Order: sequence, then structure tokens, then C-alpha cells
Amino acid sequence: MALPDWTVYLLCIASICGGFYICRFPKCARRSAWRNSVIGKLMARTEKPLFWIAYSLYTRTKLGYIFHKRQMRKARERYPTGHSRTQPTIINGIKIIPVPILSDNYSYVVIDTASNTAVVVDPADPQPVQACLEKEGAALQAVLCTHKHWDHSGGNRALKRRYSSCRVYGNAMDNIPGLTHPLSDKDTIDFGTRLHFRAFFTPGHTVGHMIYLLDGRVIGGPSSLFSGDLVFLSGCGRMFEGNATTMLSSLDTVGSLSDETLLWPGHEYAEDNLLFAAEVEPCNVVREQKLQWVQQQRGQRLCTCPSTLAEEKQYNPFLRSHSEDLQGALGLQQKQDEDWTSYRARVLEELRRRKDIYKER
Repeated sequence: MALPDWTVYLLCIASICGGFYICRFPKCARRSAWRNSVIGKLMARTEKPLFWIAYSLYTRTKLGYIFHKRQMRKARERYPTGHSRTQPTIINGIKIIPVPILSDNYSYVVIDTASNTAVVVDPADPQPVQACLEKEGAALQAVLCTHKHWDHSGGNRALKRRYSSCRVYGNAMDNIPGLTHPLSDKDTIDFGTRLHFRAFFTPGHTVGHMIYLLDGRVIGGPSSLFSGDLVFLSGCGRMFEGNATTMLSSLDTVGSLSDETLLWPGHEYAEDNLLFAAEVEPCNVVREQKLQWVQQQRGQRLCTCPSTLAEEKQYNPFLRSHSEDLQGALGLQQKQDEDWTSYRARVLEELRRRKDIYKER
């Protein structure tokens, strides 16, 4: 889930109480405990009306950005060097640097080292992104924004102010902050001779969500998919603004890409996602091997991305709605009058329902 639970809860109470009372008194432990107890009872399920009131405030008003700034400050204090230790991946002169943001987000700085041209994906917090650009001596050309949620778009305007020639790309349906260049499905975006991206329209998490594929053929290596909150390592995003059929179509877009494609997700959710997958498919050997590796990585606060789509197709349940083993594990069967797509959407919906319950335990 891209939208942090505590942010949603605080927004809900803030909207009821006048907005700023909670922000002004964040250090009172007794008040905080009482507040968390009340909002936990009010908002136990995302289908409750209060959640959608809060979600609208988060995505459509300045109140959402106020809480995002507060979240940035808290994350900088808690993780002065970032929530995870990351290493760049270099593919024939293209450097991809995961930048740990907030409590579990990743932004990505993509640099053509031959020209020092840089593109940034989802700069939620401009400060660490700018620090990375300055350290690398790279000139920022553009921001590729997957969707409107502040934990992916919160730094767009600041970077555009800092780098006057910076363009901000995304889907116009999503009301992305600072958007200058709206994109449609399968649009291509080129930066110099070696940074060639293709945008894919993948609604479901939000109405205008997009993912970006860096073409590896140009540089003689694997392509790289920056998936935002559509797909994570062994997981997928919540369906805030779409149904299971819409989300399935978007996930199938990912499934159609080359197995060698590197997956760069928007969050460090790997361990939690694999533990959930273990409950759904306990006998999946590939998943168990990946979980052991991920737990070793996270024990040292090391980043777990990228994975490959070949791996994800073996253990990510949200990319395996076609699997008879998974369907059987969920206790589902195709109805006599049910077409294949509708059945797979029902499998995906059941998976998402179980994952939401799993997160609340």
C-alpha cells in the first residue's frame, strides 16, 4: 500500500476536528495513544466511508501535502542515511541508483554516464534525490512520475524549481504535481541517444497510474521496469481507484514483458510480501529460496531490488492468477458460465482481500 496507514488515519481525524490540532501537538504520548486507538477502530477496513473521505483529502487537497511534509521530516530524523543501504546497478554505462525515501519508498536516479544526463523516477523527497544528483555530477533532465500519491510525487515541484529545464512526465488523469508533459499509453520518451523509455498506462492503484520501461536493447542489456505501486517484489498495489478487472489488465501488461526485465518497485515490501505468499503457496520452492535471500538482505538493511520478471512470474501470486496451483490454494474454481478473464479477476480480488487482512493482523 503506497498511502501510509497512519497518514490516512491522521487525515481522517484532522478533517473531523478542524485539520491542524493533531499536527500541533504530536509529542503527547497519552494523546497519541488515545488517537491511535480511536482511529484504529474507525478505520479498520478500507471500504469504510471515513477511509474514502480521508483518501480524497490526501490526494486532492493541500492537507495531504502538509502531512507528507511531516512524514518527510520524521523519516529524515529516523533514517539520516535512508531506510536501506543501496548500491548502484551499472549496465553498459547506464547507472541506476535506488534512493531510499521516507520509511520504505524508493526513488530512482537513472544516469547516462557518457553524457551525465539524469532522469529521476518518483522523487517523493527532493532532498536525498538532489544530494544524489550532486554527488554524481549529473544534470537532471526529467522526472518520470508513476502516480499522484505524495509518497511518489512530493518532490516534483521542488526539483523543477531547482533545475529550470527539468520536465515532469506522467498521466494527466492523475493530477500529478508539477506535470508539464502528459503521457498516454505506449508513448516513448528519449533523453539523448541511450535513455529511451516507454510509458505504459496501468490503472488500478490510481486512475492514471503509469509504469516506465527503460529499453535495454539500446545499450545491449536487459530492460528495466520502474513499476511504482503496480508491482512490488512478490506483491502488487492496492486497488484504490479501480476494480480487479482493471488491475488484472495492468498486471498482464507487466506479465507480457521479457523475462529478463529488471523490476524496480516503488517500495521495500519484499519480506512482508514473501511471507504472505508463503501462506498462500507454502510449497513454492522458488518463493522459499527468495525469502531466505531477502531475509539475509534485510537483516543488514540492504536493498532487495532489482528482481527479474522471470523470478516474479514464479513466486509473485499477483502475477499468477492463471495458475491452477494458486487457484486451488485459494479454494476457487471457475464457474460454468464464467469467462477466463472474469475468473482470473476473481482470483486477484480474493488475493488482494487476503493480503489486506494479512496486513491488519
